[in-house]
Amino acid sequence: MRRPALLSIFVILFPASLFCQTASLNPQWANGFWHAKWIAKDRQSDTQFGVYHFRKTFNLDSKPATFVVNVSADNRYRLFVNGHSVATGPARSDLANWNFETIDISPFLVAGKNTIASTVWNFGEYRPYSQISFQTAFILQGNTSAEEIINTNESWKVIRDSAYTALPIDRNKMQTYVVTAEGENVDAQKYSWGFEKNDFDDSKWSGAAQLWYPSKSRTYGTDGNWQLVPRTIPLAEEKIERLQSVRRSSGSIPSGNFLNGNSPFVIPANSTITILLDQAHETNAYPVLLVSGGKDAEITLTYAEALVDSARNKGNRNEIENKKIFGIQDRYVADGGTNRNYSPLFFRTFRYLQLEIHTKNDALTLNDIYGIFTGYPFEQKAIFNSGQKNLDSIWSVGWRTARLCAVDTYFDCPYYEQLQYVGDTRIQAMISLYVGGDDRLMKKAIEDLSHSFIPDGLTQSRYPSRDLQVIPTFSLWWVCMIHDYWMNRKDDAFVKSHLDGIEKVLNWYQQRLAANGMLGPLQWWQFADWSWPWVDSIRVGGVPPGASKGGSTLITLQFAYTLQRASQLMKAFGKNDLAINYANLAISLTGKTLNLCWDDKKKMLADTYAKDEFSQHSNIMGILTDAIPEGKQKELMEKILSDTSITQCTYYFKFYLFEALKKVKMGDRYLGLLEPWQDMIKRGLTTFAENPEPVRSDCHAWSASPLYEFLTTVCGINSASPGFSKVRIEPYLDNLNKISGSVPHPKGSVDVNLEKSGNGLKAEVSLPAGVSGEFIWKGKSTPLKPGRQNLNL
Repeated sequence: MRRPALLSIFVILFPASLFCQTASLNPQWANGFWHAKWIAKDRQSDTQFGVYHFRKTFNLDSKPATFVVNVSADNRYRLFVNGHSVATGPARSDLANWNFETIDISPFLVAGKNTIASTVWNFGEYRPYSQISFQTAFILQGNTSAEEIINTNESWKVIRDSAYTALPIDRNKMQTYVVTAEGENVDAQKYSWGFEKNDFDDSKWSGAAQLWYPSKSRTYGTDGNWQLVPRTIPLAEEKIERLQSVRRSSGSIPSGNFLNGNSPFVIPANSTITILLDQAHETNAYPVLLVSGGKDAEITLTYAEALVDSARNKGNRNEIENKKIFGIQDRYVADGGTNRNYSPLFFRTFRYLQLEIHTKNDALTLNDIYGIFTGYPFEQKAIFNSGQKNLDSIWSVGWRTARLCAVDTYFDCPYYEQLQYVGDTRIQAMISLYVGGDDRLMKKAIEDLSHSFIPDGLTQSRYPSRDLQVIPTFSLWWVCMIHDYWMNRKDDAFVKSHLDGIEKVLNWYQQRLAANGMLGPLQWWQFADWSWPWVDSIRVGGVPPGASKGGSTLITLQFAYTLQRASQLMKAFGKNDLAINYANLAISLTGKTLNLCWDDKKKMLADTYAKDEFSQHSNIMGILTDAIPEGKQKELMEKILSDTSITQCTYYFKFYLFEALKKVKMGDRYLGLLEPWQDMIKRGLTTFAENPEPVRSDCHAWSASPLYEFLTTVCGINSASPGFSKVRIEPYLDNLNKISGSVPHPKGSVDVNLEKSGNGLKAEVSLPAGVSGEFIWKGKSTPLKPGRQNLNL
């Protein structure tokens, strides 16, 4: 796949199947001081933009069966062994919980001379908001005495790569909030080509400086800096992904075989050409550009989710006529060498990739361009078969959306922010559980957010983040995430470790109760949904009526909703007094809110006791909390679905709308409410957007919620007791005659094959060993036992 003479910048040399995998950690390095030292270019604290290469050559008598190392860096690193890229990290976190990776590099070692090298970069002021940092540094610790021969210390060599400078995002052009990694300028004439290989001459490199900070695991030592903790999630997936088409070119158009890597394309000397490439779907990838010749040629890569017209509207994402590209950029200046390979340090998110090439006195040959997809290595284990192409499309687009919004944390969106917001993450985590059967990133997210508490008693709204942002309603969703995890996984020690944090959050809200029994005025950003517009005077949007002045129906009932779940947790873990207090407070809140905010004329809850504004949101929470008496919930749901005069949910809060549909036994209405998702696909979106048009982000994980609902509403598969120890299956087929579905379970999978038969239903159900449950059809419950069973209902 590679040319033998290839020289590369940060290129991934192997697909995911050959990428190093995590290995068993020696417990010593998770509980004490490390023997290896943090190293840098010099001993002065370096927090500025900079890219560095470290390397060490060593000899082995024979190829080892295993050779495990523990590695980390600040900001980030990519590790090479004998020229092969083997790992990248660390998983993002904060200084008090700084991740290190444990990997086995033995597949890449040989008898005799070996070289281990690392590129370490710190983007300084240009780093993503999700990147917390202390200073530039690198560390590698051998797992046992056999591997300690390559511990980082002053025997390592280092050089600062002057080829790199920052290429800041032009926010005046983009006209929106962008806080992902900025771009990079790379001057190939200054790059240390081949530094990662065994035969590279590093005689002119300086010895690494050994920092005075003691290297240690969390809680050890007298100083802060990096408190090292083991990575708890797998390494990111990396695999080759070919661009699909050349959509336009300002000069000659590359042949059809160019994008297959089989037909080099020559740009003459002293010319300018612009080539727009289309991946055909949105992706997260490291673009890889292979060039020869063209000394001093300048290649600018621009990345975008979609093109825009003169009014900056995106329109149909497949259409490019009379549209321009604006976006994050990288720039590479060629040195005239043969088979040079450029790839940026950070992955980029794009559907469209534009190359703008200016050659000087030499012609430039584009040998190839492709991407290396990256993401959290989720596997699609769930099955949803309906025989309907429109639902199949929603499933595939939703799964792509979910995948692009997860790497080493969950992302709200991969292009603009890459931040782990609680409101988004709760929905993403349930998709991970029900589609992927993978709880590791969910568990890390709960833990990450628990590290973000501020003295007030609230989590930050997004974390890790170097920019403080507090959305108290998201702290409530964090509590609900713990309940979600408890209902789906048996992990008592983990859940119990977060009970104190739950108390803090609920105490903050309890202290803000007004004399009338509802919540009074609330501080910070009380975001609920983008249904409420941005207000320039207070510099926030998405805030429901009553949040700042007091008496918000929605937030009061969200507090009650959270108390109900917290009460269950406290009871399960023996905190009975708290459980009773939380349950009673929830009853009081729902009762007072109903009494003060029910409007007899509209026959629904108002958004405040002023009764002059109404929304779907407040009434959804009224149903989910049982503030609305059970006998009236279905009637209310019909009303809020039909009354378009009230504030409507956007894609985000429709997750809760659909949960309320299930609760009132109206799941057969669900498929009929999917028009917004079908419209997005008709408009050429290949991932689901943040909001209705006009929209900033074309890929937003909270909009992937149909994946979860296909499994839990249409197939009806839900956890009925903590740890998923029991299953409730209550399907809603609507106009579908036949469906099949499968949900991964900690003990196997829950499988259903359902077919309508006259006025009844034929159901084939399979539960894992040791798991029982019930099947509910038209109000009638039938017990389920472990194994396969056939029901005629």
